[in-house]
Amino acid sequence: MKPTPRLLGLTAALLLAAVLLGALPLLGLALPEWSARLWQVALFTLALLGGLDALWLRRLPSPGVERVLPGHLALDRWSEVVLRVSPGALPLPWLEVFDHVPAELEFQDLPRRIALPDAQGVELRYRVRPRQRGDSRFARCEIGLPSRLGLWQARRYLELPGLTRVYPDFARLHGAQLMAVDSWLGRLGVRQRPRRGSGLEFHQLRDFRQGDSLRLIDWKATARKHQPIAREYQDERDQQIIFLLDSGRRMRSQDGDLSHFDHALNACLLLAHVALRQGDAVGLLAFAGEETSRYLPPAKGQQQLNALLNRVYDLQPGRLPGDYQAAAGELLARQSRRALVVLLSNLRDEDDQQLPLAAAQIARRHRLLIASLREEVLDRQRLQPVDNYQQALAYCGTIDYAEARAALHERLAAQGLPVLDVRPGELGPQLVSRYLQWKAAGAF
Repeated sequence: MKPTPRLLGLTAALLLAAVLLGALPLLGLALPEWSARLWQVALFTLALLGGLDALWLRRLPSPGVERVLPGHLALDRWSEVVLRVSPGALPLPWLEVFDHVPAELEFQDLPRRIALPDAQGVELRYRVRPRQRGDSRFARCEIGLPSRLGLWQARRYLELPGLTRVYPDFARLHGAQLMAVDSWLGRLGVRQRPRRGSGLEFHQLRDFRQGDSLRLIDWKATARKHQPIAREYQDERDQQIIFLLDSGRRMRSQDGDLSHFDHALNACLLLAHVALRQGDAVGLLAFAGEETSRYLPPAKGQQQLNALLNRVYDLQPGRLPGDYQAAAGELLARQSRRALVVLLSNLRDEDDQQLPLAAAQIARRHRLLIASLREEVLDRQRLQPVDNYQQALAYCGTIDYAEARAALHERLAAQGLPVLDVRPGELGPQLVSRYLQWKAAGAF
């Protein structure tokens, strides 16, 4: 409980009056005798009213507050949280409300002072934006109550536990359900290369059309129908994709508002959505120590996308480096059937010894695609003008780092291991393009 400006102002006025009552006689100015009594009465009245007002406020019950949280929040997107205040029969003109928002959430429109014209409930809305995936736990809400005479204000803390999950921003993929897949992929910047020939899996027989290859004619069906009949093929289905996701310390690198790990996770979800719609199975293995390791076996169907989201939404990159050898061993032990393995990491020159051996082990049994995220600061630094010694050092260091990284990529490519060297923001469309290209060519 603390005094309000009204009480402080009245107290200051009485103190000023006391100073005047003591100073004016010293200046030879006579004051009437009742002036001192009037001051004493005023002081006693203020003390009495202040005490009664404080006692009334102390016994005043706290209003009811209910917090309504969204079922889940999207990373780096604004969402609304609702507070429902039920004052009941409390004779209060207003309330101050401040919700104790978790540290990983930005918020707007707090604290707020709300008017209470009657005993009906009031609904208060404020906005939050998550800056980190995972569980966000709300603990309590803070209420400021005024006294009846406005001399005091009480601060009440109401225990109001709440929990919501912060997922990657996947809203655009849910919206893609309403449009054709090809059109949607085009909007994302994905480009499918023209297909040569046909798919690998028989789909159906149909009438021969102008422009069809003669190799597509089914001669037995043509003889029965006495008209040209062609075979129609489709891309092979029921294939498996495993994301081998590095959750080590190098994925903590930040480009913009998101880390490399968040960019890689968004790319995995994007490719998983496309692959599941193509009839393939999707799984994931995150590696970099016990605390940051997760495994989800491959499965088909759109429900697998929800399982993938729930499995990794709270996964954060750790402080240990990713162990490629251990990840390769675990993958080979868990995944016996041939699959497309997409390794997502931020490759460095120190991986020169460990990564090629692990990649070669995986490639002997599976089709491997290595996606290496490139820091955008490298591209920016190489374009900066060099005007002094410090800038020259920064430029040379950037060039040395980029060349060592490129040399590692070349050694992997020399072993027949394809590498995507891509900026984080372009990773998703690049992965989808390569997946569609390989699927059409039967390169799994």
